[in-house]
Amino acid sequence: MTATIEPSTTTTVTRRKGRWIDDWDPDDERFWEATGKRIARKNLVFSIFAEHLGFAIWVLWSVVVINLANAGLPMTLSETFWLTAMPNLIGAALRIPYTFAVPRFGGRLWTVISASLLLLPSLLLAVVVPSGWLASQPHDTQFWVLLACAATAGAGGGNFSSSMANISFFYPERRKGFALGLNAAGGNLGVAVVQLVVPLVVIIGVPAAAARLPRHEVHLAYAGLIWIPFVVVAALCAWLFMDSITHARADTRSYVSALRHGQTWIMSILYIGTFGSFIGYSFALPLVIKNTFPEFLAQNPFIATYLAGLGFVGALIGSVARPFGGWLSDRVGGARVTLWCFVGMGVFTALAIVGVNAHSFALFFSSYMVIFLLSGAGNGSTYRMIPVIFGELGRKEVAEKGLDKAVTALRYKRQAAAVIGIAGAVGAFGGFLIQLIFRQASLGVTAKVTAAQTLAEKQAVAAANDDWSTSALYVFLAAYVVFAFMTWFYYLRRSFAVARVPSLAHAGV
Repeated sequence: MTATIEPSTTTTVTRRKGRWIDDWDPDDERFWEATGKRIARKNLVFSIFAEHLGFAIWVLWSVVVINLANAGLPMTLSETFWLTAMPNLIGAALRIPYTFAVPRFGGRLWTVISASLLLLPSLLLAVVVPSGWLASQPHDTQFWVLLACAATAGAGGGNFSSSMANISFFYPERRKGFALGLNAAGGNLGVAVVQLVVPLVVIIGVPAAAARLPRHEVHLAYAGLIWIPFVVVAALCAWLFMDSITHARADTRSYVSALRHGQTWIMSILYIGTFGSFIGYSFALPLVIKNTFPEFLAQNPFIATYLAGLGFVGALIGSVARPFGGWLSDRVGGARVTLWCFVGMGVFTALAIVGVNAHSFALFFSSYMVIFLLSGAGNGSTYRMIPVIFGELGRKEVAEKGLDKAVTALRYKRQAAAVIGIAGAVGAFGGFLIQLIFRQASLGVTAKVTAAQTLAEKQAVAAANDDWSTSALYVFLAAYVVFAFMTWFYYLRRSFAVARVPSLAHAGV
């Protein structure tokens, strides 16, 4: 049976087998208010739930690595950065095929599949990592096994692109900014949840007095087991309640066409600066805090043990800020919001450098919380720019070539969905670059610590080189200057923007 919807009069939707909807017109106000809004909201809710778990599993190892020594699996600082960088890299690589999966399988079925795949990293963490077998292996074998287990967590990173591409088809153009921001924020919150919950879960059953000691027992198996029932529920809910939209079946040509647009690559680079910062710092910040401010953590064992150095706060702030960035962009223009986010991120990165050099945890931490706030808002503003840019490109082509308005609009809408997937992948790769830069900055102090003979000497060397992260921070500061310049040059400098896409400069994208 095929769905039939009359754009201005139908108030119900008939679904084919597999919950496919053939006719979907959210830009028709009557259809949206009578039927579309309810269906879109339902799909958004279950999409957020599945994506939230994807992000949680993706960044799970950011907490696991700071507990490896207590589990009898000590790693060097550079090795721990690899264990957090690998799931980031795999997740970034998976975002492109995950975006293609929505047109191939439909949003509903792919949400079921992608959620179910999260069982693998959860089970490996629960069974292999805390096993006696791994503890008995040589150090190099331990590292490679841990790296393989961490890599599977990258499956959670791909969920974002498929979820965003799918939800973009459910909402009208005028509501995309807030809807996509809310969908992304719900997923991003998984970062904060995992960094808050897992440090508490792994010490269940450990006496409080013992848990506050620098070395204490941990139950890493719990860090994997806790997610399994939620993953099962997410997959079942997607199967029972979500829908797939037929015209979301974009063919490969949509992606090929998107790749040919210079706008695609400009936005992808800008997304490195916003989302790459958010996810890269989410992975790296607990490690950076642990190895830059050990004296603060020693003086505050509750924060060190139960709150993992407060790393979750930044992810929470960035997640909450994301829909605000989309909402603000709907009103004042995405390019303007993005520009000021990059300017602010540069300023507060400079303050974070001052905090490291002054050994001020308060200044460093507060600066990074603002960076998280701005990166979250920038995530929302850059994603809001994509459908606006491609919608305007479609209207420009209609005006210049006299093409069919509806057909051209749909073609550019599909290209915008493709760009969401492409930019999401490139931006996530930016998170890997952040961790790689931190790792390179840590190699000097790692070598010195390794060369020290006694534990006391190792601790003294680490304390004497606790400003190791500043070289990485200077790189990030320079990058934000470049991103801010690109945003101004391509979308706010009137003489250039007007020549390329006439109304974008006036609208502020």
